[in-house]
Amino acid sequence: MIMRPGQPLLLPANTLFIWTSLVIALLVNMLPLGRLPWLPDFLAVVIVFWNVHQPQRIGVFAAFAFGLALDVHQATLLGQHALAYTVLSYFAITIHRRLLWFKVPSQAMQVLPLFAAAHAVEIAIRMMAGGAFPGITVLLSPLIEALLWPIVSILLLAPQRRAPDPDENRPL
Repeated sequence: MIMRPGQPLLLPANTLFIWTSLVIALLVNMLPLGRLPWLPDFLAVVIVFWNVHQPQRIGVFAAFAFGLALDVHQATLLGQHALAYTVLSYFAITIHRRLLWFKVPSQAMQVLPLFAAAHAVEIAIRMMAGGAFPGITVLLSPLIEALLWPIVSILLLAPQRRAPDPDENRPL
């Protein structure tokens, strides 16, 4: 892969770390905070992050499985989150090569439409099944998720940025 000038060389991502971060994001989504429409979907942010940075390890099937787990936990319409996460994962994998050329704040602006589309899919499925519109505050959720993108990028790339064998005489 051709790297951007000035971009640090990263270590390979540990598979255990990837799956642990996904499970932790799922558990954060499962916290009993109530059904506030403006709450960000942490699992969606982490799924998009790993689909952008490691598309060969985390794909559409993983997003579908985590979506089903969240559907079962929240007792929502079965497949609502699964379809939204699948669409989100597909589009994240589609733009992952282009997205990595941008700096992190620009990436946040690029993934904002993805998060908005995922929430639109969830709302559309809920309303087709006879649910009520959650209100205009639902528009805050994709914005908050896009604002979380730089924080998630720093946290999840931190283990890959360390030197494998620290040496003060070696520039890498």
